Amino acid sequence: MFKLFNKTSKMDKLQKKYEKLMKEWHALSSINKSESDKKYAEAEAVQKQIEALQKI
Repeated sequence: MFKLFNKTSKMDKLQKKYEKLMKEWHALSSINKSESDKKYAEAEAVQKQIEALQKI
């Protein structure tokens, strides 16, 4: 109940976005190679943002 009022941190948002992109990448990997490569590149960019936040 109280989780409704908690704000999600930037790290949590990035983690969820990364997980979503990786699921999409995996689904596309057997269907469309070029689109899956784009999703993977997006996921890697998000991963770099996560790593940058962890260094702080």
